[in-house]
Amino acid sequence: MTDSRSDAPRYVQLGASELSVFPLSLGGNVFGWTADEAESFAVLDAYAAAGGNFVDTADVYSAWVPGNTGGESETIIGRWLRARGNRDSVVVATKVGLHSEARGLSAANIKASAEGSLRRLGVDHIDLYYTHQDDDTPVEEFVTALDALVREGKVRAVAASNIGADRLAEALAFARREGLTAYTAVQPHYNLVSRGTFEGPLADVAAAHGLATVPYYALASGFLTGKYRPGGAEVASARAEGAGRYLDDPRGPKVLEALDTVASEQGVEPATVALAWLTARPTVAAPIASARTVDQLPPLLAAAALELTPAQTALLDDASA
Repeated sequence: MTDSRSDAPRYVQLGASELSVFPLSLGGNVFGWTADEAESFAVLDAYAAAGGNFVDTADVYSAWVPGNTGGESETIIGRWLRARGNRDSVVVATKVGLHSEARGLSAANIKASAEGSLRRLGVDHIDLYYTHQDDDTPVEEFVTALDALVREGKVRAVAASNIGADRLAEALAFARREGLTAYTAVQPHYNLVSRGTFEGPLADVAAAHGLATVPYYALASGFLTGKYRPGGAEVASARAEGAGRYLDDPRGPKVLEALDTVASEQGVEPATVALAWLTARPTVAAPIASARTVDQLPPLLAAAALELTPAQTALLDDASA
């Protein structure tokens, strides 16, 4: 067995920003959904105790739950920050643009949505503010609106999720030409069974401009944890349907087999290997993964200290190609 782990937490700079983050971002999408406030606090406490400092949420989390309206995750995170008195040691990322009552990237919506997020989080600034999904708003409008938030001290750095390579390049060019705040990071759908959603032109733009990459669906809705198997028992999870579809992809079982091999060699869980593979990809700073309970956290946290061998990386590359 090869053990390539270190106990000391390490932190990485997020692109050209001044933000220094733990190389695993804790996803807040489950807070107020599959994790109630007490469970969310316990997960956040355990993540912080392990050195974690990078929490990801959005104004729309978790509006899809019956009875919710959106903003539940931000509210829980805000209550946790106040209860623990640790605001200055946590990098809080949230997003604008997908809430059904605050949709789009118009200047007015960006301004109003930022105020709403600040209020729910109970903070005076957002560390990293994402445009959640691109739309047809001119880059001149949303880039200028984001820059205004930075100049007002309400946002420290800005980033883009769900954006194409051409629009990302256009937004970066406009910001730099006009001397405005430019995107410092990109958040794409990216994992071992979904490489084409990032690799290629989008990855090339990120690399060319020195952007950090913070992938979401890093564990493919739980598929890369290894709990979904061909002919295996049904998994009781809100994400089971989404994860199960990867079994129908020829690459799915191949990736699971490769993960099992490397996990056995390293003495870790498959999820740890899947996240470590992502962390080692060019430009990737911190994959996003969520945990509904404290028991789900250790294999995620372990990825921050795991280094794969070249042979192990090649095995995973080939299985997922």
